[in-house]
Formats: sequence, structure tokens, C-alpha cells
Amino acid sequence: MSHIAELIAVGTELLLGNIANTDAQMISQGLSELGIHVYYHTVVGDNPARLRSAVEIARRRADILITTGGLGPTCDDLTKQTLAQVFGRELVFDEPSAQRIRSYFQRLHHDRPMTENNLQQAMLPEGCTIFANDWGTAPGCAFEAEGVRVIMLPGPPRECRAMFTHRALPYLRALADGTIVSRTLKIFGMGESSVEALLRERMNAMTNPTLAPYAKEGEMELRITAKAPTEAEARDLIAPVEEELRDLLGDVIYGADVKSLEEVAFALMEAQGLTFGTAESCTGGLVAKRMTDLPGASAVLKGGVVSYADEVKHNVLGVPQALLDQYGAVSPQVAEAMARGARRVLGCDLAVSTTGVAGPDPDDRGNPVGLVYVALAGAEFCHVQELHLGRGRAMVRSRASLHALAGEAVSTAGRGRARRLAVGRPPCS
Repeated sequence: MSHIAELIAVGTELLLGNIANTDAQMISQGLSELGIHVYYHTVVGDNPARLRSAVEIARRRADILITTGGLGPTCDDLTKQTLAQVFGRELVFDEPSAQRIRSYFQRLHHDRPMTENNLQQAMLPEGCTIFANDWGTAPGCAFEAEGVRVIMLPGPPRECRAMFTHRALPYLRALADGTIVSRTLKIFGMGESSVEALLRERMNAMTNPTLAPYAKEGEMELRITAKAPTEAEARDLIAPVEEELRDLLGDVIYGADVKSLEEVAFALMEAQGLTFGTAESCTGGLVAKRMTDLPGASAVLKGGVVSYADEVKHNVLGVPQALLDQYGAVSPQVAEAMARGARRVLGCDLAVSTTGVAGPDPDDRGNPVGLVYVALAGAEFCHVQELHLGRGRAMVRSRASLHALAGEAVSTAGRGRARRLAVGRPPCS
């Protein structure tokens, strides 16, 4: 039997946007591994009438309800009371839970007495399975009523994650009828609409596995999802779909189940013992920043030069003044000289450079906002890519940094040396 779960997050602070609902993401991932479908996420404030309405709706469309939040000691923590009323359960005092709460305060807050309202957390639905909370005070619980399984977990993410992993998951494994496995192909250099148009008929015809596109900042993902009795069987369903997509899309797929372009570039360079550096103008150090976000980046990154001013391009990177005067800073010639200069100054195997117009206005030579040149230099080659990245300063800088890292990854992988980079421009001698 397939199960459908709905997650109900309780807390006005979620609706106000004061905190993000990370509990829902974590729980959904765990449920998918059990083959339990999550069709709805609901967020409701600390209001018993609205919570009751949300629960009444959820119980009609799901057979597993998981709530997070509203189990604490204050007057607005009303999740247990509300769900007990909806499902006709009495709340009863659980002395072992009360003793755990007292012990928690004695251990961590021995310098101040525990207020009696904390014992409200020991009031639990009669006959429920109690989830002891070793990471906080509020216990969780689970019960079944009218064909619906109800699970209540505390809201603080540290407690919720531990309680879900060590208490709720073992309880739910008895319900699992398979597993859901996803594999995410990361794509750069082809937009979501183009990919969707190419794959629309395939996606509409697929049932198991399924295929879905997701737009990200400057790139996109294709997620292949399969359900099967075991993880191995689900991966066997995914494999031929991935192979077909790789044949169809080629090098625009830069990785599978990886976090980012910089992660791929780093892994490729580390595996081949290569070092690299950056010379950045319009991106202002963003390429180097993306790399240094990765642990162990010092194994490959030699350093970077933020050459925003022309005199830095000339005095530090050695860009000939004649190039700057004749072509301007935003030009393929200067991008090339910057990359070559970075290799020389930093003593690295590969170097990337970025120079362009991030906006909000065109530059003094009339170059439009969004025009960017990215160069990639190695010992025996140099390639320059001309980009038109639209408007919006942050977007232009972010996309330019991604193109720089894509060039690094492509070159390092040795696939025709910047197959995507050489846009109408031959390799430099």
C-alpha cells in the first residue's frame, strides 16, 4: 500500500518569514527514502482554530500527518491540544516524560529553578507512542486514529532532526513499501526552457522513473526519480534514462549529484595535480570566493587578483597599456592578457579572467550592460568567451563567475579544451 504524508509546520514565526522551514525539507527527504509520498506542505500560525482547520483538511487527503512545532511550554504551544481534540484523544500526564524534563533542567539549568509550565510538555495523547527527547525538553509522540497516523515533533531544527532520525523514522519503517531514489543532473550552458522543449514529450510519457527540470541561479537541474522495492532496483531504473540524457545533452551536463560547478572544477584539478588562479575585474573576486568556500581549496587555488582599476591590470598583471588604450578594459584582448598575466604572477597551471560591464550603466566606451569577456589560459592555450548576460548587476556578476568556473572544469576535463568557451575566437598562440 502506498502512503501519502502531509507535513504541517506550526509557528507564526514561519509565516512572518523570521525563520526558514528547514524541518520540512529534512523530513521530506527522509520520507522519500522510505517510499512515502509527500504531496502537501502546510504552514499555519499559532492559532488553534486555523490549526484545526488545516488538520481537518490534511486528514482527508493524507494517511500520515507529521506536525513540527507547538509542543513547548508557553501558552501558544497548542499543537497537542488541538490534534487531540480533532482525533478525540484525551491528554494525560506522563510521569516518565515529566521526570526527563526535570532532569534536563537540573543538568543544564541548575542555577535557576524550573517553572511549572514546563510540565505542560508532559501532557500527551492517551495511548500514544512517546518519543523521548534527548536533545531538548518537549517529547514527541505518535498515534493512529481513524486510519490516520499522527506524528508530532518539536520545531527547533536541531531537536527536530534528531527526533525524526532516531524516533520517527524507526516508527515509520514498518509502513515503508519501497524506496524513492533521485539522481540530479546539473546543467550549465542551456536554459530551462530549451531543455524542457527538447524533453517535453519524454517527460510527459514517463511514469517510473519520472523526469523534472528545476531552474537555479544561472543554471538548471534535471531530476530523475524512480520508485522500487529496493534502492538498487530504483537505481537500475534510473541508469538508462541518465545515459540517454547524457547522449542527448552532451557536455552541458557537468555532473550528477554534485553541489556546484566549483566543486566539479576543484575535484578535476585536484585529481590531476593542477593549480589555478584568478584575475577578476567585473566579478570583484567572486570566482575566487566560490572556490574558497570549498574545504581544502588551498590544494588547487594559488590566489587571485581583483584588478578592478586599469592601473592594477597594467601594474600588477602586466596588461600592456597599449591594449587598454586601444581596446579598453572590456575587450577580448585585455581579458586574454589578464589571464596570461595571472598565470605568470601567481605561478599557476590555469588562470581565468573576467572583465565586463556589470551595470547599472554602459561603460565610457558604450559597451552595454551584461557584456563580459571570460578568458582561460593554460601553458599552451588561451581561449576567450564573449558573453551577453542581460541586466542586473548581481546577476551579471554571478553568471560571469559561473562561466569562468565552467571553462575551468571543461578545460581540466580535457574535452576539446573549452569546447563551450571558444565562441568565434581561435586559440591564442
